[in-house]
Amino acid sequence: MSTQDLVAKLWNLCNLLRDDGVTYNEYINELTFLVFLKMAKETSAEDGRTEQEKTRELKKDETRKSPNISEGCRWDDLEAINSASRLEAYKKMLVDLGSQGSLITQAIFNNASTVIRKPATLNKLVTEIDKLDWYEAKEEGLGDMYEGLLEINATEKKSGAGQYFTPRVLINAMVDLMKPTLDDVIVDPTAGTGGFLISAHHYINAHHDVRALDENAYKKYQHRTFYGMELVPDTRRLAMMNLMLHDLAIDDDNPGIIYGDTLSNEGKALPAASLILANPPFGTKQGGGIPTRDDLVHYTSNKQLAFLHLMYHVMLKPGGRAAVVLPDNVLFEGSTGKVIRQDLMEKCNLHTILRLPTGIFYAAGVKTNVLFFNKPTDRNKDKKNTQNVWVYDLRANMPQYGKRTVFTKKDMDEFYEAVGHDLTQVDEDARQAFIQKHIDGSEVGNVDTCRLRCFSRDEIRAKDDSLDLSWIRDHSVEDSANLPEPDVLINEAMEEMAGAMMELKAIMVELGEVEDGSGRVSL
Repeated sequence: MSTQDLVAKLWNLCNLLRDDGVTYNEYINELTFLVFLKMAKETSAEDGRTEQEKTRELKKDETRKSPNISEGCRWDDLEAINSASRLEAYKKMLVDLGSQGSLITQAIFNNASTVIRKPATLNKLVTEIDKLDWYEAKEEGLGDMYEGLLEINATEKKSGAGQYFTPRVLINAMVDLMKPTLDDVIVDPTAGTGGFLISAHHYINAHHDVRALDENAYKKYQHRTFYGMELVPDTRRLAMMNLMLHDLAIDDDNPGIIYGDTLSNEGKALPAASLILANPPFGTKQGGGIPTRDDLVHYTSNKQLAFLHLMYHVMLKPGGRAAVVLPDNVLFEGSTGKVIRQDLMEKCNLHTILRLPTGIFYAAGVKTNVLFFNKPTDRNKDKKNTQNVWVYDLRANMPQYGKRTVFTKKDMDEFYEAVGHDLTQVDEDARQAFIQKHIDGSEVGNVDTCRLRCFSRDEIRAKDDSLDLSWIRDHSVEDSANLPEPDVLINEAMEEMAGAMMELKAIMVELGEVEDGSGRVSL
């Protein structure tokens, strides 16, 4: 059975749970609990050793540990329980798993509980999961299986999971362009299910023989290379499972994905990064409040702006680089938004912006971009670092992506051609050459149709430091027959209104008014 087949069969089991009143989000948690126990058995990791550790001669100083599951809480124990009493025993088992065993076991089962109400539902799940042929999936990689489940969950509108799932194609492209190395400290301050960290792990393994590293270098790779933080407990649970199945960054001293709010002082647990890969959550901070971290300069309730400021101002090492997904409002919001953009362009080289097409995220109408920027190696060089911003428009006159029209790597081929395959540096001559290929009958490159365009810092300043830079005539917007679906238009309008409200709030705060705990502005 291929990984794809296994994913489909596992997801189809959700019909059993839906009949028991279980939601999509609850389902992925329930499946995670059961699959974790099954995987521990399949990989012979119940006693704390992986198959690789059992077949590979271990060094005296063991560099990593695997999930250790106490006797009485293992898959075979669950199967052996009488079907009539299995559900009640399973509830107790979840509590025990959250307090016993290795760190990864306790993290995944922390505050775990089941919403399954019918004993027959659990019995059927256990039977069906046990019947599946896991051999080929193990050969292809159990991590791929789990990520397949997460992606299906994200595509289901009813699940609401799209808020934390970044499309795999985009993640892999960002990683590929940032060229992570064995020397990097890679940080995702809004880790979600761990997609960026795992993709970076795959990239490094594809370009380096990680298993040939000596003991100390391998230990450094496993435990001092990949860092993340996640605020939502259930999402962190999924991330930990994801990292475990990808054989990454988990042992009793290294939690993999730290639980906490990066915009609070909890975020100081993350180390300074040489590479940041992130997709901060959209929207405002709950309650309308501002970040509570005490090492920021500019404070705003707009979470994306707050994360952007945190990343370039605090988290990124001198000489570090970043690729960050951000919505359109970050590019044009006034007041504090403008100040943060100005500060970013002073302190870092914001060299490339990729305007992403609509529909690649699962929330309708969300318009997003990827910002690529570097921090100078000289920590004293904190002025005039951005001279030119190159913008590639992958949005205008592009298809409406979604389930029917899937966004693929091929859709980014021209972007690679335009900016190159390495965004750790900027080859401006090559980019100018790409523009010159677009000729409209004259000797001058037709910048009105070319998707790549360069804006000088002076040009951006003349636009009131807005980075919402577009120039291509979008025929799909002008043609009423090609208008987006009503839900997309409504979401776009709501996004613009939310941005306007945040600007008005910021102005009122500057006029001497303050926000109360509910986010309302009052005297």
